[in-house]
Formats: sequence, structure tokens, C-alpha cells
Amino acid sequence: MNINGFTTTFLHLQHEQNLNYQYLTSIKTLAPHITCLAVHQNLLYAASLNLINVFDLSSSHYTHIDTFNESSGSGFVKSITFNGSKVFTAHQDCKIRVWLITSSKQHRLISSLPTVKDRLCRGIVPKNYVNVRRHRKSLWIQHNDTVSGLVVNHKEKLMYSVSWDKTFKIWDLSSGYRCLESFNGHDDAINAVVVSDEGAVYTASADGCIKVWKMDDKVKRYMMVSTVGKQKPAVNALALNGNGTVLFSGGSDGTICVWEEKENENDVVLMETLKGHSGAILCLVNVDDLLVSGSADLTVRIWQREKGNGGYYCRGVLEGHEKPVKSLVAVSGGCRGDGEDDDESDGDGVVTLFSGSLDGDIKVWEVFGLV
Repeated sequence: MNINGFTTTFLHLQHEQNLNYQYLTSIKTLAPHITCLAVHQNLLYAASLNLINVFDLSSSHYTHIDTFNESSGSGFVKSITFNGSKVFTAHQDCKIRVWLITSSKQHRLISSLPTVKDRLCRGIVPKNYVNVRRHRKSLWIQHNDTVSGLVVNHKEKLMYSVSWDKTFKIWDLSSGYRCLESFNGHDDAINAVVVSDEGAVYTASADGCIKVWKMDDKVKRYMMVSTVGKQKPAVNALALNGNGTVLFSGGSDGTICVWEEKENENDVVLMETLKGHSGAILCLVNVDDLLVSGSADLTVRIWQREKGNGGYYCRGVLEGHEKPVKSLVAVSGGCRGDGEDDDESDGDGVVTLFSGSLDGDIKVWEVFGLV
């Protein structure tokens, strides 16, 4: 069916309500290979190779308003997160860069992490150096391989970073971006990190494990409290549901695992495994009661939980990308922000979904008829 020039597909399912979606448009960038998408304050950030393009979501045509990080030396941008007017970007050159959103919605580089001050202060103490490779030492506050993921804990004013160097680091956003802690978190590259509203941090690795980290109130330090999975395949992506009670993980075998934490315990148990993709899961996002997955099989799948105590089922498959789907962002009830200051839903049952692919295309979808 064609509505106002847009192709609309209706999915008729054997459930109480139908889930409908429509493909709206594609957003083009000047460079191929979309590696990361993020939404903040009605702006869409799209990382393409080293460049970060910014589009105004309040414009009906998604007007391009800025491009930043034009230095090719930083390598690919792997992750983007936000804290107020600051943008944090993770890079292939082992650095985290900090940008200021100006009043004209341009982006100005103000720092990189670890900061020069932090490196100078720590560098004079020999015990702050650790072995990172044979015959090579580095400050423990530095990542030594691609920084693969970033996430901000707004309540505690902390940021967590993970890297292919197998480490998980914690940064203080309230006083000069100091690195507070670093952990050798996994036996292989760490691919993803998420944090719940209660401060529980989950890290996922190519070693097939998900690790759970929580603040120990007695010593005021994060501790690893649980290891989930303990098996192949590599875990590439993580997402949490709205209240942080359900964890989703996507593996290189094309399956999605649904985990729940036992009440008053640190154990996280596998509830079900979702199958349908024929390629590796590369990205996951949860919005309202929907889980959305992007895969190397070039498709996006939409999953929803049965009412009551039922499991998740696939409610639709979005097709059209010509290469693997690398990143997803979803906004409930229209385009507003990244969730820092937003309500979980405004109740109109509409989700705007952006899917970014290695084909360089960002497709915009509208999902509606949610119950």
C-alpha cells in the first residue's frame, strides 16, 4: 500500500493486535559504512568511518546541520553517548573524545580521555604503569585498543568504557573526567556495555561471557558479582528493558538471549533464546515493550513479549538494507532525545526507528499499533 508516497507494509499476525510499520525515508551521508547511531535533544548522530554527521530530527527533511571529527587519524567511531551539552565518542585510535554542543548546534572538541592532566599526574608514579603487550607498558587509565562502547550513568555522573583491549573503565564526569577504576574484565575483546537505572553494569565480550558489575557500598568500588553465559559464541550487543529487569544479548550465531535477574540475588538466569536471524546479531535496542535487533543478514527484526508470562515473538521483519545492519536507535512517541530527560513513552503507541547499515544508508521507519 502507498500512503503519501511512502510504502507501507502491514503485518497480520495471529495475536490480539496487529503491529504495523511503514518505511519513511533514507538519510544519506557522504561517506559509507555507518558504524554508530545515537539520538540526543532531537538530533540524530550518525558515525560514518571517522566522520560524525548530525541531522535535525525536528525538520521534516532531517536537515544536515553539522559534521565533526574530520581527522582521519582517529579511525572509526564505535560509540556515542551524552551528558547534558557534552558528547562523548569512542574511537579506533584508543581514545575517548569530548565535544561541546554549542548554542548553534555545532560541535567543538574540548578534551580527550584520559586528559593531559590525568596522564601527567599518574605518569610520575611507576606503579600506575601496567604491562599491555610484550615489552610494552602503559598507564592503567589508558585504553590500548579500539574503544568499543560507552554508556553514561546520569544518576551517579559516571561513564563506563569498554575496549578490545579486554578492559572496562569507569570515569568521573563531575570533576575533570578522571579515570577512577579499571578492570581486566574479560578474556577477549569487550564489544558492548549497558547500565541499568540502579547502576548495575553489564559488559559483553568475544569470549562468550557477559559480566555483571555492581557498586560495593562498603568499599565504594565496583565489583564483578556474576558471570553469565560462559560459552561461545561471541556476544556482540546488549540492551536492557525499560526498568532494567530484563537483559538482552545478541550473539555471532544469530541468536538473542533473554536474561532476568533473580529477585534479591546477583544471579542472572537465561529465560529464553530468540531465533530467526540467519546472521550475527550486531545491534539491539529496546523501546517501550519492543526489542529491535539488527543483523549481518541485512534485516531488522521487531520482537514483543506475549501478554502475561509469555515469551518474546517476532512481530515483523524490516528489509531493504544492502549490507549488515550495524546500529539502531529508537524513539518512543516521536523524535525527542536519548532518554536522559525523556519519559519512557507519551502513550501514543508510535515508535520512530533508525537503522544504520554498512551500506552507508540510514533508514527511517515508523512502528505503530503498539499495545
